[in-house]
Amino acid sequence: MTQNLSDTASKASPAPLTLLGLGAMGTALAGAWLAAGHPLTVWNRTAARAEPLAARGAVVAATAAEAVAANRLVVVCLLDDDSVEEALAGADLTGRDVVNLITSTPGTARARAAWATGRGARYLDGGIMAVPPMIGVPQAGPYVFYSGSQELFEEHRAALAAPADARYVGADAGLAALYDVALLSAMYGMLGGVAHAFALVRGESVDPRALAPLLSSWLSAMTGSVAATAEQLVAGDYTGGVVSNLAMQVAGVPTFLRTAEEQGVSPELLTPYFELMQRRLAADPARHGVEDLTGVIDFLRP
Repeated sequence: MTQNLSDTASKASPAPLTLLGLGAMGTALAGAWLAAGHPLTVWNRTAARAEPLAARGAVVAATAAEAVAANRLVVVCLLDDDSVEEALAGADLTGRDVVNLITSTPGTARARAAWATGRGARYLDGGIMAVPPMIGVPQAGPYVFYSGSQELFEEHRAALAAPADARYVGADAGLAALYDVALLSAMYGMLGGVAHAFALVRGESVDPRALAPLLSSWLSAMTGSVAATAEQLVAGDYTGGVVSNLAMQVAGVPTFLRTAEEQGVSPELLTPYFELMQRRLAADPARHGVEDLTGVIDFLRP
C-alpha cells in the first residue's frame, strides 16, 4: 500500500515557526521546539539571549518584523500586552497565524485578537499552565490552554503540542486567559492557606519539614470538594451531598481566629473568606445554614 506523500512529508518534517521573546519561558519553549526538530526563527530585544539557541540551529532575526516574515506560524512570548504591541507594530501580519502566550486578562486577549485579525492574521491566545523547567518534559504534566481560531489550532496542533500538551477551550479568544487566571487564583488561595499554616507553627517546636507532608496530603484529600462545588453550581442547589454545613463551619471560625491570636499570627489571609461565610449565614440562617460553602460564590458576584 502506498502512503499519502503529504502525510509522509508532514511526519518527516516538523513545521517551521517563529518565536518572539526569549525570557525564561520563551527560551524553554524554543529549546523544546528545537529538540522536536522544528525549524525555528527567534527574535529577542536583547540579542545575546539568542546565541545559545543559534548554536543549536535556530535562525536569529535582527528585527521582530524580519522574524514574523520568516514563517506563517508566529508565537509570541513577551512580557506583557504593551510589549506585543511594540514588537509587532512594524510587522506585516497578513496571512500570519499569531499565537500569543503572554499572561493577560480575558478582555485584553479579546482586544488583541480583534487587533490581529484586523491586520489580516488568524489569532490564538494561550495560557501556559507550567513553569519553564516543565516545558518539554511530558511526565511533568505541562499544558497550555488555547482559545480563538479553531482552524489555526487544528492546523498547528502538532507544533503547539511539542513543548506542552495543547488544550483548546473555545472560539472566544478570552477563554484561555480566563481559565489561566481562574486556576492561578485558586493556586494563590491555596498558597495563602499554606502560608498561614506555617506561620501558626513557626516559633514552636514543630519542624516545618514534618508539617509539609501533612499539609500536602490534607490539601490533596480536600480537592474532592472541587467537583462537588461544580455539581452544586450547575444544579442550583447547595445542599446536595453536604458533609460539613455552613452553620457548623461558621461556628468554628472563632477557634481559628483565637488560635491565630494566641500564636501571634495575623489572620488577614483567612478573614476575608470567613467574613463571606458569616454574611452568607446571616442572610438567611434557616435556609443557608444547611448548605455547603458554595453559597459564598454568590456573594462574590452580587
